[in-house]
Amino acid sequence: DHYDYGMRAVKSIIVAAGSLKRAEPETEELLLTMRAIKDVNLPKFTQEDIPLFDGITQDLFPGLKLPEPDYGSLSTALQDAAVGQGLEEVPAFLSKCVQLWETLLVRHGLMLVGETFSGKTKVLNTLRNALTSLKDDPSGLYAAVALYTLNPKSITMGQLYGQFDDISHEWTDGVLAVTYRVAATANPVERQWVMFDGPVDAIWIENMNT
Repeated sequence: DHYDYGMRAVKSIIVAAGSLKRAEPETEELLLTMRAIKDVNLPKFTQEDIPLFDGITQDLFPGLKLPEPDYGSLSTALQDAAVGQGLEEVPAFLSKCVQLWETLLVRHGLMLVGETFSGKTKVLNTLRNALTSLKDDPSGLYAAVALYTLNPKSITMGQLYGQFDDISHEWTDGVLAVTYRVAATANPVERQWVMFDGPVDAIWIENMNT
């Protein structure tokens, strides 16, 4: 139900392909296109749907084999960050961290979806710690991350987004508005992540869309 094949998804693929082309101008464009399609779409799929997606990409690009990408210092930093949290360096877990990073490069907002205790928070924190440890990397691709965590279900909608008092006619900013203001005035060199950590329901998510 969370798959999106609208124009927004197409734009994300185009953005990713453009970034890859600028980074690797000598690489064959078919390879870059295939990699962009996989980088943008693969993180969305459930385990059962990945073989179907692989079959579709093989039909679209017959005989084309995608080389294993080299993430260099990021791979090492992710492994160190995982160990630093008392986790094992399981390839599937590190792969999810990389997928989250690739999604962040083409989207300014996203959702981490999964069962309870499936590792969503650990993936986020591992990537955050890895990027922060690479803030002085000579490539300039990474930056320290400031994380602001909110639980949207722990307070009322007025407390979360702000509310107007009918008696005093005063507006009171919500927790989110205050958090965004802090993030907007923070160190511009750092990445600012605002995380809504809690179950999704139609009320707070639709208010955010508005």
